[in-house]
Amino acid sequence: MMLKDSLRNQLQHTLVQTDLSGVGELYRGKVRDVYRKDDRLLLVTTDRVSAFDHVLGTIPFKGQILNEMALEAFAATQDILPNHLLDVPDPNVVLAKVCQAYPVEIIVRDYISGSLWRDYEAGTAGVYEVDLPQGLKKDQRLPAPILTPSTKAQIGDHDEPISAAEIVARGLLTQHQLDEAAEAAFALFKKGQAEAKARGLILVDTKYEFGLDADGALTVIDEIHTPDSSRYWMADEYETRFAAGQAQAMLDKENLRGWLIETHGFSGQGAPPKLDDEVRVMLATRYAQAYERMLGRPFEAEVGDVSTRIRANLKAAGLLPS
Repeated sequence: MMLKDSLRNQLQHTLVQTDLSGVGELYRGKVRDVYRKDDRLLLVTTDRVSAFDHVLGTIPFKGQILNEMALEAFAATQDILPNHLLDVPDPNVVLAKVCQAYPVEIIVRDYISGSLWRDYEAGTAGVYEVDLPQGLKKDQRLPAPILTPSTKAQIGDHDEPISAAEIVARGLLTQHQLDEAAEAAFALFKKGQAEAKARGLILVDTKYEFGLDADGALTVIDEIHTPDSSRYWMADEYETRFAAGQAQAMLDKENLRGWLIETHGFSGQGAPPKLDDEVRVMLATRYAQAYERMLGRPFEAEVGDVSTRIRANLKAAGLLPS
């Protein structure tokens, strides 16, 4: 079966949410359903998709693709910083250790694009207290990677840009914690860029989430270097497109943000538009292409009910009561 046929057939089986009893206290995030029991977390990556802090619907196989890409990235970077991963009982599920999550996202950028470009155009990029050269063009590479952190909002609220100095001033992190997280973020980003370059891609920017484990050690949590947490461009097209002022060839969630802004004029205010099936399949294709590029193998799309499979695998692993 062709990939697009599988994606279309999976539309009716996407994983909207889970309701698992006996595995812990549930917290439902924008994309993940997180169950906490003692010092363990069961994280289910659903097929939900969000943009501009709104959950918009589901994308076929999105959860599995993100989860598997994050696992590869964790394995490639564990020599830089440990992560929270303990086990993988299902393609959409990880078992992780509980960490005290930092209340900010650490975002590293090497190009001016996305929200940073929109802020720069609007004259509001100064909130980060980072010196940006005058006269930059959209998608231009910066003199060096920079940090543009944000607060972490609940569903329905908006993440807020924040400077490093303000993070410390508000008591969100100590200066030592921030410096340690920033150093780790730059190191992870450098490794991610090298991995992307080897696959003909540019890692433009990305977000990292950190926490402290039970021993107080800095730990990578959530996900890294996926199309949801990172921006990827096709490397061989960058210079030509940049010189012509054209949009870059993207393999990330910016495809969705672009569709929302350009087609519907939506950038977070008011009610978001409904994703039709054609857009859902288009986005799923982009996720599958990113998977193939980054992991060096095609995505094997097995059509079927994701929720039923997860329950069966969790029971087999002894993580879900019979």
